[in-house]
Amino acid sequence: MSGFRSIVDPSLARRYRADGWWGDETISDHVRRAARDTPTKAAYLTPESTMTFAELDDAADRVASTLIGHGVRPGDRLAVRLPDGPPIHAVFVGCERAGVTVVGIGARSGDRELRHLITKTGATWFISHAMHRGEDQSAVVDVLRADGIAVQHHMVLPSDVRGTWQAIVDGELSRAPLLPASAFLARAIGPDDLFLINSTSGTTGLPKCVTHFQNRWVYFHRKAAAHGELTSDDVFFSAVPVPFGFGLWTSHTTPLILGASTVQLERFDTATAIDMIEQHRVTVLCCVSTQFIMLLNDPEIERRDLSSLRVMFTGGEAVPYERALRFEQTTGATVLQFYGSNETGLLSGTTLVDTPEQRLRTAGRTVPEMNVRLFDVRVDVTAAGRGQPGCIGPATSTGYLDDDAANAELFTDSGHMLMADICAVDADGYLSVVGRTSDIIIRGGKNISAAQVEDEVGTHPAVALAAAVPVPDATFGERVGVYVELRPGTSLSFDGLLDHLRSRGLSRELFPEHFVVMDELPRSSGAKVAKGTLKQDAQTRFVTT
Repeated sequence: MSGFRSIVDPSLARRYRADGWWGDETISDHVRRAARDTPTKAAYLTPESTMTFAELDDAADRVASTLIGHGVRPGDRLAVRLPDGPPIHAVFVGCERAGVTVVGIGARSGDRELRHLITKTGATWFISHAMHRGEDQSAVVDVLRADGIAVQHHMVLPSDVRGTWQAIVDGELSRAPLLPASAFLARAIGPDDLFLINSTSGTTGLPKCVTHFQNRWVYFHRKAAAHGELTSDDVFFSAVPVPFGFGLWTSHTTPLILGASTVQLERFDTATAIDMIEQHRVTVLCCVSTQFIMLLNDPEIERRDLSSLRVMFTGGEAVPYERALRFEQTTGATVLQFYGSNETGLLSGTTLVDTPEQRLRTAGRTVPEMNVRLFDVRVDVTAAGRGQPGCIGPATSTGYLDDDAANAELFTDSGHMLMADICAVDADGYLSVVGRTSDIIIRGGKNISAAQVEDEVGTHPAVALAAAVPVPDATFGERVGVYVELRPGTSLSFDGLLDHLRSRGLSRELFPEHFVVMDELPRSSGAKVAKGTLKQDAQTRFVTT
């Protein structure tokens, strides 16, 4: 095991290994094994191509050989901006073998976020395709360099990294020789080393940089495999962007450890997703609530054979009960979720043996080894059963990169890493999210859960997606505003929505007071609704009185 870049407390590493949560193997080791044992099995499936485990292993070696041949040093940081698909996984494994840290740049990242992440992390390499979403990436690098941002090398990959491809490095075709596997052993990333720096979703302001080591995700994998009874025979469909936590474990960590096949789309759309689920007999779907609601809104879901679906993992935000129940009834899949974050990993999770009410009304039982506590202004209020949750255990990251102020907010004095939610934990240990500390609308001193408003508004048959935000008000401080995206071919008036909510017997405090219909709600880099954008819109759209 390579220890010179380890970012983990050695005493914790010994403890979690002794408990069986951590180990000494890396993702690269699992890819090598799958390439040896099941070389022709599909590792990644896209609408355009299939990459086998043998091809993935070879592509990762070629990435590592190219980097080493062009002078990359162990511990260097490389910014990677690639869409979801086989190349990004080959790069992640190749960087691991070359002993360098990936800086994951979200596919939706704008220039401002890109500059911030490269500058903050000190990344000296930039890896991309020639074009990204219609933009020439060599021109992007030229602008960065002209502005004094030290991107020393730009590596351009072809869209298909199977076979004897060669990368373009700094404008010229690379002639770096393909190195043997033995050449990587002394420099490869170990399971406790800094293998990835990614970012928060960036819904407001510039993102923070989260530090990751593989063993925390190995632990997460162990819990996911147990909760969902996952095996190498499963076929995954991960619809969540790879650089972020949810996408990382559902398309990279768990499938590669299991040696299972994974479907990915460069950009999520429901028609292609339904085609791929049916064609490849997907058994495990992994997506955020926004995406499974979009699937439900597509009439084709009722007409196609999706009977292969066994489990859907969702989360990352409040899961709307009625939509999740309808997804189960429509597809036959069991909806599971973990509650946690990019930073914390998991605090709780639902399992196949939980009842439908437990699975869909709660975020599952708290995980004992994650030592979950509840806080109120950093005072431990666990006994009260309601508060801001914090955890410390084998899934937690080491926090934010070089950001003392942010880490001071993230950690309690006891070392517990805080979530930005308000949660209730019942007598049986089941956790429910009842609000978000940064997503609470305070109307006349009353705390109103934006997630609860969204869940109720989302029950209207015309509503595809809903987002509740605070609207500034001179009298009450804030009022409830709702932005909605409608299903195709439908319409909805404000009065029609209010009539629907009244028919459900909803508490008046949850009724929206401002209403906006948009063609499409804005999305953040993590594929969630960009609440920050909507909050800014509400500041200027509505006249306060």
